[in-house]
Amino acid sequence: MNTTSLDFSHVGIHVYDMDAMVGFYQRVLGLVVTDRGNLPGRELTFMSRNPREHHQVVLASGRTGAREDKVINQISFRASSLEELQKLYTWVRNEPQASGFRTINHGNAWTLYFHDPEGNRLEVFVDSPWYVAQPCSEPLNLDTSADAIREQTEALCRRDPSFELAEVWRTKLASRIESGIRNI
Repeated sequence: MNTTSLDFSHVGIHVYDMDAMVGFYQRVLGLVVTDRGNLPGRELTFMSRNPREHHQVVLASGRTGAREDKVINQISFRASSLEELQKLYTWVRNEPQASGFRTINHGNAWTLYFHDPEGNRLEVFVDSPWYVAQPCSEPLNLDTSADAIREQTEALCRRDPSFELAEVWRTKLASRIESGIRNI
């Protein structure tokens, strides 16, 4: 059993147009360029919005294939609150290079999905205080008040037989991880 402690750190994306992608990630997600450099045949741009992480996203030139090729399922970022997610949603809707907006209530999280200029799907989400088995995908109107969204979500979750408080679920998961139990 591997007992190494691992936390997700960053994602690397091959890109067609470095300048367009850097600008997009700066405008939309507030990422800051931490370093830029070149390897033989490859330009790299490192970006972060967390001073503890040298980079959360690294953009690498040299993407090949058609834009329709599915390379990345999604790149996910956690917002600090439902209200912050709502602010981002209001703001990013006006970004001309963002596309494919979807807002989903997963019960255990509220999520905004959209695509960057090269078709990579981004997810910005906030955990809810509840757990329900996944997948759960219900409509979410981020233009509704945060309190109303919380009330609707709690009702949705409590109707689900798998409902429990997220902290209870996390405690059970931590126990499974510690015990080496890999499957549910």
